[in-house]
Amino acid sequence: MKIEAGESEPGSIGLSGSKPRKWGQMSLTSAARPATRAVQTSELRQALAACWHAFIAVALMSGLINILYLTGSFYMLEVYDRVLPSRSVPTLVALSVLALTLFAFQGVLDVIRSRILVRVAATLDERLSSRVYDIVVQLPLRARAQGDGLAPLRDLDQIRSFLVTTGPLALFDLPWMPIYVLICFLFHPWIGVAALVGALILTSLTLMSEFMTRRPARMAAMHVGARNGLAEAGRRNAEVLRAMGMAPRMGKIWGEANSKYLATQQATSDAAGGLGAVSKVLRFVLQSGVLGLGAYLVIQQQATAGIIIASSIIVARALAPVELAIANWRGFVAARQSWKRLSDVLAGMDTSVEPMPLPPPKANLVVETVTAGPPGVQRLVIQDVNFALKAGQGLGVIGPSASGKSSLARVIVGVWTPARGKVRLDGAALDQWGPAELGQHIGYLPQDVELFAGTVGQNIARFEENAPSEAIIAASQAAGVHDMIVRLAEGYDTQIGESGAVLSSGQRQRVALARALYRDPFLVVLDEPNSNLDADGDKALSQAILSVRKRGGIVVVVAHRPSALAGVDLVLAMFNGKAHAMGPRDEVLAKLFGPPPGAPGTPVPAAPLPAAAAAGGGGLRLVGEAGGTSS
Repeated sequence: MKIEAGESEPGSIGLSGSKPRKWGQMSLTSAARPATRAVQTSELRQALAACWHAFIAVALMSGLINILYLTGSFYMLEVYDRVLPSRSVPTLVALSVLALTLFAFQGVLDVIRSRILVRVAATLDERLSSRVYDIVVQLPLRARAQGDGLAPLRDLDQIRSFLVTTGPLALFDLPWMPIYVLICFLFHPWIGVAALVGALILTSLTLMSEFMTRRPARMAAMHVGARNGLAEAGRRNAEVLRAMGMAPRMGKIWGEANSKYLATQQATSDAAGGLGAVSKVLRFVLQSGVLGLGAYLVIQQQATAGIIIASSIIVARALAPVELAIANWRGFVAARQSWKRLSDVLAGMDTSVEPMPLPPPKANLVVETVTAGPPGVQRLVIQDVNFALKAGQGLGVIGPSASGKSSLARVIVGVWTPARGKVRLDGAALDQWGPAELGQHIGYLPQDVELFAGTVGQNIARFEENAPSEAIIAASQAAGVHDMIVRLAEGYDTQIGESGAVLSSGQRQRVALARALYRDPFLVVLDEPNSNLDADGDKALSQAILSVRKRGGIVVVVAHRPSALAGVDLVLAMFNGKAHAMGPRDEVLAKLFGPPPGAPGTPVPAAPLPAAAAAGGGGLRLVGEAGGTSS
């Protein structure tokens, strides 16, 4: 049964015995809707497919470049077979000028080809960087955080970095290897056989590189994520590590993770480096062998002297793409693994379609039988919570630690998605609003206050571009923080550093309160808003809550300290994730804790209700209550 705040009939608060649906554990790749997976899996491929014309141009240029690579071979062939026997200097000059011209064209095409791949990499980044950033921000709300939270960005960087190396060029040159081997056969069958055997051996080495580096590279990627996660946790908690002498112990844990990463990285490097060295030596051996074979054929009068040098150059060119591929194989494996991980993450985070805009909420907030748990954790922390608030009302949520208060706040503002039930503003469920549109109507002060690097004004304005100074000042005045801000060195233009490091904890909390009140949102949810406030801050907080109610907004305050409840008229008591009691503030507090003995514990007088809220009446509800008496 749903409780409407202000009704006098007793009732229960949605504690039905229905079995909640399983809240399964989610990973980075399972936080998606299955219906969209087939579409999302090809998102990276679609981004590259948009550059198909560039890849065609690179392929055509690779063909021309590989044809021009024959310049040196045929130049030497002509010099040895035509110029030297005829002793013709004009012929030598003409051949040299022609060769220089062709080499110049080859160099220009090579530069253009490399620059095209650089532009392709930049285009890929431009198309996906915003999407990947959104995923990095959304992942903690969809799945349990594991390892390096910036892994999707690093994967995109890895793919982009590989595209600008010589690795992709080797892949474009590989199809021309059979052409060079065929030319070697045209010189002489034995030279062709030597080139073919060398190509087969190097191809075998390439396959060995694949099998020997695949698993170490995958383990290295896993260990580097764990290592970076520990380093980031240590950076965030530097004060705790220093104050309690935990730095050496955490450093030892990080060192163990780093050792595992270095071991797998070393195994990958040893495999790739060893095979690369073998391929290089093999190419030198094969070149010398072809020279010797050519000399033997000349002695046997089966080939001309020019073929000795020309065949050696062509064989080296035929094997160069394979050798280059082996040299870049570690980068190729890393890029391929990054491609797979990023594709899975993109498939696991469907692109949201912006819903039709809705009118600004102004009437009520309804929480309908909400059951929820942390993202990616198979555990429910709130179950079957039911209540409704009208414009102008303020609700205080109280209860012991781990009773589900902060979890309820996260569900109300849409940070967590309920496993069952709905949260509605003016009848519309939160998922019917686009995130940006919904954010305009919600002010949220989380328990762990985080500010961003920038000015005080930018943080209050939520980094809105061209934010009007009037709105910023109005929010700070509503939060009672204007005087504190103007006393700072540069006022609203003061740079507060990363996480607001320049400000004290109390100042950060009050600036975050002003951010929550920016542009007068309809729903304001404050989680432990006075945990770092002094007496003046508590007073300013109460006034801010009252101001929201007086303008027809709704306030939900999660609190442990009674002073935070001074501006609310209703109280919801949580216990073990369930709603225990709800009603007028003083009645609930008296019911739960008994009549206070006097001064400090006396419930604070309820603030005068706006007309919209006062019309509802009163009435306390306890779970299990019958006929208005507590269980």
